[in-house]
Amino acid sequence: MTSRRGFLAGLLAAGLTPAVTWADVGAPRYLSAAKTPDGSFRLFGLSAQGKPVFDLPLPGRGHAAAAHPTRAEAVAFARRPGTFAHVIDCSTGQVIAELHSPEGRHFMGHGAFDLAGDLLLTPENDYEAGEGRIALWDRRQGYRRIGDLPSGGIGPHDLQRLPGQDRFVVANGGIDTHPESGRTALNLPTMRANLALLDLDGGLEVTQLAPALRLNSIRHLALRADGLIGFAMQWQGRDGSHPPLLGLMRPGEAPRLSAAPESQHEGMQNYAGSIAFSGDGQTVAITSPRGNAVQIFDARTGAFISQIDEVDVCGLSPSGDGFIATSGTGMIRYIGAESDPVQHDMAFDNHLIAV
Repeated sequence: MTSRRGFLAGLLAAGLTPAVTWADVGAPRYLSAAKTPDGSFRLFGLSAQGKPVFDLPLPGRGHAAAAHPTRAEAVAFARRPGTFAHVIDCSTGQVIAELHSPEGRHFMGHGAFDLAGDLLLTPENDYEAGEGRIALWDRRQGYRRIGDLPSGGIGPHDLQRLPGQDRFVVANGGIDTHPESGRTALNLPTMRANLALLDLDGGLEVTQLAPALRLNSIRHLALRADGLIGFAMQWQGRDGSHPPLLGLMRPGEAPRLSAAPESQHEGMQNYAGSIAFSGDGQTVAITSPRGNAVQIFDARTGAFISQIDEVDVCGLSPSGDGFIATSGTGMIRYIGAESDPVQHDMAFDNHLIAV
């Protein structure tokens, strides 16, 4: 019987280049940036059991990644306000494209592919104009930048595609920043976050929170298979308030916000780092590396269910019927599953991206 390696070699000898899929690189279930003990930064492909399938070097600290829907290509984004994104062939480790934001802009640490995997969309901060843009990169042309669209707000951070369609949800965090001021918010007196539904023709449908919550920066997103949107927030107020950090919304409907009981909610320190729906879609969870906790809610009612304590936890993704979480201590924790925790000698960064 011809081995896959022999089959691939035959295709190459014949001058044909097969598409290298995720199965060809060990079928990773997740991607995560991490800092290793020697101080270097790498992108890891992790199995369902939390074991490294591959690890590839990054030129600096990574934040999140975008996985191509079929090919073994990952786009690793610099942490905001970084200006690089590397498209990596995960079968060889080769950087097949380097994306750089134009002068006067920077990436926001996230991106997403369209349904066919031909276009990559990346949120950008146009810090001279003080507005958000969504850049379009054509994979068929070697990831050439072909234009951009308005994000519908200021400070677009996360962006995800609605299941089964080329419509995208943009988390416009509302925070205006400038590289000369680092990550300092420059517009707190006028700040207002929103969620925008974006079509590839530039169509926008914007949903804002109530005016009293205008300082609740919408940062990260999760999409359930039926299109339910989950969003995680980070409060920018300085008045001692502790507003909800979790929101749920269906397109065309008003958002519903949820919070844990007072003492546990305040323990999150006004900061939700990541969000995910459980593998069975019945629950939704948010993490807080500042509060060292994962909080779990009923996805139908928004009711608080439970809290799991974990030091410096942030990355979160579905696993089985439950969740998998990563932390800056190198711990991988399973929630709602029988799997034992896995400890690694590295510091996982903020996000765990499902492939």
